[in-house]
Amino acid sequence: MTNHISGWAALGAKQKLEPFTYDAGPLGLEEVEVAVEFCGLCHSDLSIINNDWGLSKYPVIPGHEVVGRIVAVGDHVKELKIGQRVGIGWNVNSCMHCHECLTGHHNLCLQAAPTIIGHYGGFAERVRSHWLWAIPLPSALEMSSAGPLLCGGITVFAPLLIHGIKPTDRVGIVGIGGLGHLALQFARAWGCEVTAFTSNLSKAEETRAFGAHHVVASRNNAEIRKVANSLDFLMVTVNVPLDWTLLLKTLKPNGRMHVVGAVLEPMPIPAFELIMGQKSVSGSPTGGPAMLATMLDFAARHHIAPQVEHFPLNKVNDAIGHLAAGKARYRIVLDHAGPF
Repeated sequence: MTNHISGWAALGAKQKLEPFTYDAGPLGLEEVEVAVEFCGLCHSDLSIINNDWGLSKYPVIPGHEVVGRIVAVGDHVKELKIGQRVGIGWNVNSCMHCHECLTGHHNLCLQAAPTIIGHYGGFAERVRSHWLWAIPLPSALEMSSAGPLLCGGITVFAPLLIHGIKPTDRVGIVGIGGLGHLALQFARAWGCEVTAFTSNLSKAEETRAFGAHHVVASRNNAEIRKVANSLDFLMVTVNVPLDWTLLLKTLKPNGRMHVVGAVLEPMPIPAFELIMGQKSVSGSPTGGPAMLATMLDFAARHHIAPQVEHFPLNKVNDAIGHLAAGKARYRIVLDHAGPF
């Protein structure tokens, strides 16, 4: 094992990635080092590259949907072994002793360490993580496309668990993109009646194939009004402002609108709509290690997989441009085999 790791880094906001080597130092006692085989390119990577959220720390090596094999383990690592295939998602560490960690909500730990903020991510030969955040991957998963489950997948799976969604519930998914096409698959496999809201009706047939029972044009207010008072749960996966009042009207009494898309603008929510229907608005980030493992098992059991496009790692800037142009259908994975 060498302490020097090569990857592709942005040296400043909105800059193209370029080859970059860093000294990772000695492996921590509770760390594993993973040789990266595949790594998803997520819109959150683009946000960190561009510093859209004001959180970026340069140089940035993006990549937080890592699939690879363990090549080294610290002396205090438990359960995992060299050669084992694991996945690493949005976080690589948490404190392990706060209330959130002790109750299984490690992703809500105030000291949780994101994989690509102040830490070098998976657009590299190798990446390091606390062993608990390196999640064993079920062998039934197709490894070349499993990466996006570790961020996109858990983002849309977690709300089903957190809010106790029932198989008898009627669920709406707003936005059929990188997150939404996975949300449709999970909600359908969960047993729900699923309504997709899409701005692109050319995707209607594909959307039904992902699991939607019904498809609604999200830019047609009259069509949205037709499904008023019909949904128990509405998951918003897009990151753009919408007509929140109109969307809240799709909910039944006691319904919930749950936001997982990082909408940067303030969301005007009408109090009267919440009060009279006893409705709720909520949001969530990814999930802790136990929830990640549960999601992966559920995906393997129900043959849930992202639809992906592949780029070699040395074409990472082409892949970023493809994503930024809105052309990804529906997730991008970087293959680490071949020239670096």
